[in-house]
Order: sequence, then C-alpha cells, then structure tokens
Amino acid sequence: MTVKVDKFAPHPVKEQFPGVEFCVNSNPPWAEAAILAFQHYLVMLGTIVLISSIVVPTMGGGNVEKAFMIQSMLFVSGMNTLLQTWFGTRLPVVIGGSFRFIVPMLYIALQNRYSVYLDPATRFRHTMRGFQGALMMSSMLPMLLGFLGIWRIVVRFLSPLSAVPLVTLVGFGLYAQGFPLLAECVEIGLPHLILLVMFCQYMPYWYKSKWVDRFAVLISVAIVWAYASFLTVAGAYKTRPPNTQFSCRVDRSGLVGGASWIKFPYPFQWGQPTIRAGDTFVMLAAAFVSLVESTGTFIAAARYGSATHVPASVLSRGAAWLGIGIMMDGMWGTGTGSTASVENVGLLAVTRVGSRRVVQMSAGFMFFFSILGKFGAIVASIPLPIIGALYCVLFAYMSSAGLGLLQYCNLNCYRTKFILGFSIFMGLSVPQYFNNYVVTTGVGPVRSKSIWFNELMLVIFTSPATVAGIVSMFLDRTLGYGDKDIRIDGGRHWWGKFKYYERDARSAEFYSLPYGLSKYFPSV
Repeated sequence: MTVKVDKFAPHPVKEQFPGVEFCVNSNPPWAEAAILAFQHYLVMLGTIVLISSIVVPTMGGGNVEKAFMIQSMLFVSGMNTLLQTWFGTRLPVVIGGSFRFIVPMLYIALQNRYSVYLDPATRFRHTMRGFQGALMMSSMLPMLLGFLGIWRIVVRFLSPLSAVPLVTLVGFGLYAQGFPLLAECVEIGLPHLILLVMFCQYMPYWYKSKWVDRFAVLISVAIVWAYASFLTVAGAYKTRPPNTQFSCRVDRSGLVGGASWIKFPYPFQWGQPTIRAGDTFVMLAAAFVSLVESTGTFIAAARYGSATHVPASVLSRGAAWLGIGIMMDGMWGTGTGSTASVENVGLLAVTRVGSRRVVQMSAGFMFFFSILGKFGAIVASIPLPIIGALYCVLFAYMSSAGLGLLQYCNLNCYRTKFILGFSIFMGLSVPQYFNNYVVTTGVGPVRSKSIWFNELMLVIFTSPATVAGIVSMFLDRTLGYGDKDIRIDGGRHWWGKFKYYERDARSAEFYSLPYGLSKYFPSV
C-alpha cells in the first residue's frame, strides 16, 4: 500500500542532526582521516597567526618571537585538544586560541612598567611574564566552576530558546574576521571564497563524489595559494603600498626566517611569571567570556557530530578542562588563552564528518609543526585574506547551528519573538557601542577610577555571544515562566531528558569517559 506524503506537513524535529556521514563515535578510513585532520590543523592555524600578528608587535617582539609564539600556541593547542576529547566533553572540538584575550593582552602590554625596557626582546619577555601570571590565575575560574559543578547548575537553566542567541552569536560575533580580512587583498580572497563555495556547496549537485566537497578547504587553499605565489613571483605587488604587500604577497610574513628548524616548547620558557591583581581581574573577564562562548561551541559541535544534546554535567566537565587548558597556556606563554575553536566546528559541517578520532589526529599535526618550526612556518605563511575567505563559510555554519535550535521553539508566540529579537539585537548592538566608543575616544565607555574594572567591563560587553546569552537566559527565566504552556513555547521539554546524564541512554554512548574512568568520575 502506498503511503501518501503530505507536502504541507511541517518538517519533523530532529534530536540528532541527520546527513552526517561519520558521527562522533564512528571513524573514516585512516588515510581519509589523516587528510581531514590536516584540514582541521589548517583551519585553526589562521586564528593563531592572526592573534600573534596583533599582540607580538605591541609587546615589542619581532619575527623570531612571533614564530616561537605560534609554535607554543600549536603545541599547547594539541595537548588541550587531546585532553578535551579524552576527558572533557568528548566532542570533536579543537581547542585553540581565543580573540577574547587580545584586550587583556594589550592592556598588559601597554602598562607603563614595561616602557622602561628599551631593548625590544627584553620588553617582550617581561610583558609575556606578566601575561603568564595573569592567565594562570584566571584559569582558576573555569576550573572551579567546572570541577565544583557550578557551571552544571548554570547551564541547566538553558533552553533551546535561550541557547539560540548564544550559539548563533558565537559565529556572527566574529564577523570582523570574515570579509574585512578577505578584503585586505580582494584579488586572492574573493576568488578563494568563490571556489570554496563552489566546491563545498555546488559540486555535490553537479558531480556525485564525496571527495570534492569533503576536501573543499584543502583543494581551494592549494589553488589560491599557488595563484598568490604566481602573482608574487610575477611582480604584481612590487609597487604596491607596504600594507598591501603584507596582505597579498606570500613572502612577507617573516615566519620562515624567524622560525628555528627544531625547537621544543616547554613550561616557563620566557622566565618566571609575575602576578598583578589588576591584570588578573581583567584576565578573569576574558576567561569567563571564553567559557560562555565555548559552551555555545560545544552545543554546535554536538549537533554537527550527530550527537544528542550535551548534558549539563558534561558541559561542566568541559569547562573544567578548558580551565586546565588556560592554565597550560599561561605556563607555556602562548600569548592568548584557550577556547573551543569556532572555525573547526564549521569544518565539521563542511565535511559532514564529526569523528572524534579525526580531531584527535589533528593534534598530531599541531605537535609536528610546533616542534619542526621551519615546516610549520611555511604553512603559517598563507596570506591572511585566504583565511578570511574560510571564515566567511565556517563562521556562517557555526551561526546556522544556533538557528537550527529554533525547530524546538514555538515561533508563533509573541514571547518567543521578543526574546529572540531583543537578545540578538542587544548582542549585536551593545558590543558595537563599546567598540565604536573605543575607536572614537581610545577608552571604553565605563569611566570608573579603577582602570582594570573599566577594561573588565570592556572585555565582557564586547562579546556578542556573552551579552546575548545573558539577556536571553534572564528573559527566558523571568518572562511569564510560571505558566506551564509558556515554558513549552521555549522548547525546554525537548531538552528535559538531557538535563541529567542518566536520563537518556544515548548520553553514555557519546559522552562517557574512556578507559573505564566513568566509574570513578560519574557525570551526575
């Protein structure tokens, strides 16, 4: 008997994202997994290079310090990625550098106490020691919130409705690293964006092969990088301004010359860390923002890995190991703190491979290129506009993961409309106000007598995801929450079975600790 399908029936709600070819626990063939792992390494490398390009000159460092900072970031990111995928959330997330630590880093680097060092290399080392001390102290916040179970209590208040602005603005909040970075050299950035969209979106419809779209990032980067090298050799930028040459040429990064052939990053390699209370408080704000944004990234990674919603206890476990990662950043002196990499979650969607093993293998590439500096510097010399084109696609996928949570909500409800619209609008508008104020006056809008407090507020309120998450959670928990029907409008009943670890058998399938450790460290 033929079953007639009603084409006007609404699309069904999916607790696990369909169409994923390899979920969290499944593994592609080894050769394919290695190529996919290299793509994850290539994607996360752009953020590390961009952060070091911003903070190293302010600290007084040159190409040598920049190259070694990148090596240190890669080494620690590899360790943090393995720890998070083994003992943290167990999700396929890469733990990399965070843009949210740039403001505290610049705040420390511009302190008057470092201006007495006339030698740039000496100033760099002392500035780095001050950053290390503040970062190590700030790591206590996510560790305490995670290990004591406080973050577990907080995230239990999340509903699909309040999670939409949080997850969505984790991606949308990084729009300044997308097309503006691409536009620094349009002649290579725009062709890369077009090729990437063609390979990962149009090719699957034109050419029935999983290989082109699965390795779209690697293929498009190789083509455009070769094209940029040809323009450089042909002399297309010889008479262009210095900024254009730095963005477009493939031989202007200075990383290959500054990197050593073999160098092993080790703890306290810059010297003994120094601790100042004001620096620590500003860094605490960055650690909190990193924790909030990483929580949104974990939720998106679970979707694109075709796992069920992350239980609150697992998110708390991930917060604790994120704190350990930030502690290791401080010990090694990476120049930034850790967060769950947004762009790598976008890559899960591009490849449709959410395998944990692939992400763990990417840590191997991080270790290899962090120790063999010259080889790593060659890959890190990719022009930043190529990275900007990648961000346009990868950050978009991250944002759409948040929008996908709308399927659990009643969109024919004024309360839902207000919470969504108001929280997303404020999440974009408030950081824009703070950023514009800084550009216009050179300082933040908070003008108390305490400079560190002013910077602390600047760090928190320039994070779109943090602002949107706070606003949406507050409204969702206070606006008519006593009405049972209103709570259903926010989709909270869909996540009820995942609120506690033991309520759904699939939670153990995706998030249980390896080596039988779940028996000794239960998630409750």
